[in-house]
Amino acid sequence: MRWAVLLAGGSGTRFWPLSTPTNPKQLLPLAGARSTAEDAVDRLSGLIPPERILVVTGAGLAPRIIDRLGLAEENVLVEPRAASTAPALIWASFEALRRDPDAEVLSMHADWAIGNAEAFRRTAEAALACARAHDRLVTVGMEPNRPETGYGYIVRGARLSADAWNVARFSEKPDAATALDLMAAGALWNSGLFAWTAERLLAEVRQHTPEVAPHLGALGAGDVARFFAAVTPISIDVGVLERSRNVAVVSGAFAWDDIGTWEALTRVRAKDRAGNVVVGPAVLHESHECIVWSERDTIVLSNVQDLVVVHANGRILIMPREQSGDLKRVLDALPPEVRDLP
Repeated sequence: MRWAVLLAGGSGTRFWPLSTPTNPKQLLPLAGARSTAEDAVDRLSGLIPPERILVVTGAGLAPRIIDRLGLAEENVLVEPRAASTAPALIWASFEALRRDPDAEVLSMHADWAIGNAEAFRRTAEAALACARAHDRLVTVGMEPNRPETGYGYIVRGARLSADAWNVARFSEKPDAATALDLMAAGALWNSGLFAWTAERLLAEVRQHTPEVAPHLGALGAGDVARFFAAVTPISIDVGVLERSRNVAVVSGAFAWDDIGTWEALTRVRAKDRAGNVVVGPAVLHESHECIVWSERDTIVLSNVQDLVVVHANGRILIMPREQSGDLKRVLDALPPEVRDLP
């Protein structure tokens, strides 16, 4: 049967000061009226039932995830420690296999914006069918529309079927010139939407992932804490996909954004006539191309452009839009009493 795994961890820094450790990105209404995590569960309707949706998150977030998403407590898998995506997805796939010996797994993140839910489901169906028919790990690639340096790229190899190809190689977060070359060569963005049978993933882990494979016995013994204590943190991309020769890609035919920075709101939210994205009370006078978010108090801007202005959780952030990708560096420079939020 089909299962979904939703990765919903995170420390809450990308959208500071709106995001916090207890209310991180995936629980915020960044792309619309509801949180991206709620949207992710809703998007699976008709494809995978709620009783076969597993969510991996941290202990501090688990109660809020259970409450917000309405899933059974046993379907929220609480990591003893954050160890990147490979241990999380391997554990979740192992758990799906424990409950269902024929488990097919669709893996995704809880903090994406997806433009067309029906097209997403069609692509997910194709990825799961490819994983089953060709016994491969499958990633969904997105047609790039800009030379994005924050995403990984997939170079396609030989065609497997009408809508699937072998993966020739991955290129992780290239510089702008290389990204343009990859686009010209027909490479796809690596969305992070994956499909596999649980058996195939575990077979690839045993063959290619020494950071995790020796400790699978702990999962077999039901000792999740020992498993996480022993593994070396590593991403699923580096630890498995980039090392395996059994990886395929299908092309995604839907709008997708991982909403990685404040700048991303200009791609997933409506703009006013002056190109501003405004959420919350604000008045903008002769101001253009700004991103404004206020939880409560009215923000007034006059004769400015290309700014990010955020008022949330007792903090005010003002920075140039073009530097929103450097927010982590800014936070590292702040004194703890200013930076740290509950």
